Amino acid sequence: MTVARAAGWTARRLVDLVLLGSIAAFAVLVVGPHVLGYRTATMLTTSMAPTIDAGDVVLDTALPVTAVEPGMVITYHIPVGDRRVVSHRVLSAETAPDGSVTVRTRGDANEADDPWTATFAAGDTAWQVRAVVPGAGRVIKVLRTPGLSQALVVGVPVLLAGWVLVAVWRPRPDEP
Repeated sequence: MTVARAAGWTARRLVDLVLLGSIAAFAVLVVGPHVLGYRTATMLTTSMAPTIDAGDVVLDTALPVTAVEPGMVITYHIPVGDRRVVSHRVLSAETAPDGSVTVRTRGDANEADDPWTATFAAGDTAWQVRAVVPGAGRVIKVLRTPGLSQALVVGVPVLLAGWVLVAVWRPRPDEP
């Protein structure tokens, strides 16, 4: 095998790997939540370190709010200020006679409990953290930068079309 042929084979395998990785990421982050019913959230702080670090993506699944128990890590909108989304560990979950559930939480890396209590109405859905994808949020942040995202929207389809055309028109090794 010549050096040029080996380099070409290696380049094709690298492109194949990038394409497969892109398809897998698209499936997990875009298709999966709609088809399999989970949702994703990017951890913005280190409040859950080392379990969940800043820049990690969590995969959450729905469960009835009455099933929330101490020790679970849930993702929810905090009931104060900007109502940002956090993923914190449940310290206590108390069900009221009307079916509402009041939850106290704390980030694993925090020294104090969260200064609020979250109350979920009867029949609400809670989101339990089921998996963590380390560092995926940092990749998403980079891909969302305006220049790069615009280049990807135009460049990736052009590159894929070119790759397909080269694969179709490239002569086979046994052809002259």
